[in-house]
Amino acid sequence: MIKEKLKDSKTSDDEASELRLKLQKIPLNALSVRKRNRCALTGRPRGVYRKFTLGRTKLREMAMSGLIPGLTKASW
Repeated sequence: MIKEKLKDSKTSDDEASELRLKLQKIPLNALSVRKRNRCALTGRPRGVYRKFTLGRTKLREMAMSGLIPGLTKASW
């Protein structure tokens, strides 16, 4: 939203400088782009299933021991 106002040609120089200051004060970790899905048990950043918020290894372990209802090993 702030970037859109900065790019708009109708904003004055004073307004643009205030918007730039606001943009600089936002902490980098608050940006949604930098957030990463992590496993709820291990904290592993890769191979995380969103529906369960578990990593692939922990999901498999829990499914095999019957801790996740309705989830079974595929067989066809």
